[in-house]
Amino acid sequence: MKFNFFIFLVFFTFPALSQLKSENYKIYDSKAKKICTLEEIVSVLSEKDAVFFGEEHNDPTGHQLEIEILRMLHLKNGKKQALSMEMFETDVQQVLNEYLQNLIREKNFIKESRSWNNYTDYKPMIEYSREQGIQVIAANTPNRYVNIVTRKGLSGLDSLNKTARKWLPPLPIDTAAGKYYDNFLKTMGGHKVPGMEIYQAQNLWDSGMAWSIIKYLKKHKNDKIFHVAGHFHSDEKLGTVAQVIKLRPSLKITNISSFSDRTFNNPDWKKFTHLGDYIIITNPELKRTY
Repeated sequence: MKFNFFIFLVFFTFPALSQLKSENYKIYDSKAKKICTLEEIVSVLSEKDAVFFGEEHNDPTGHQLEIEILRMLHLKNGKKQALSMEMFETDVQQVLNEYLQNLIREKNFIKESRSWNNYTDYKPMIEYSREQGIQVIAANTPNRYVNIVTRKGLSGLDSLNKTARKWLPPLPIDTAAGKYYDNFLKTMGGHKVPGMEIYQAQNLWDSGMAWSIIKYLKKHKNDKIFHVAGHFHSDEKLGTVAQVIKLRPSLKITNISSFSDRTFNNPDWKKFTHLGDYIIITNPELKRTY
């Protein structure tokens, strides 16, 4: 009876799972150079200390894959599996915990956690975590502090007091240069970033999420992390991944880059394999979530 009840929870409490269709995504193993199944990659992912799922924020298939991968990892790793999310900031961890513990109502949680406008895209993962007792890390740096850096640079954080700094990664922030900066310039249209403040803010995002992950693993040494964020933060194992590796080089890490692409029907995988250990291309013809 317990197994049947679990099936009921999965397919009726979390409708996104039943909507996932294999014809809407393709998974490529960059190392093995072959297309593979979700089951095949999860058997590998479950052995990793940290899995980074890089998403497009409005990709419906990407969101369906996230909850499915989380569910499959949880079935393999049980209580050792944790979820980390860019979509919640470090100073709302208490609010997130209270909702996961069924202490507060959803409407209070959504308001006081400053949930993203497309929270419904992430709700299945939160609800699954709440039902199954999975710990969720509010990983991102509070936006008000990112905004300080955007306006004043990293030195703007020096004026913050100890209470504010507890929501930040250790200062000073080491800004990743080289390839990551080059990629950032491309996203800015190839133009040099005036004053570097915007790029420093990007590094604060990455460092903040990396520190949230490492801080959690220090308290839960044998746990495994499934981290969800925009794919720029983890493509090529740069950004947040690079910051995590810098803090804990011994971690076994895998990154997934997931996005829709117009070549979906006949992709040239060689163009994408540098982005991640696994590449997921989704159907671009599906309606975006926003």
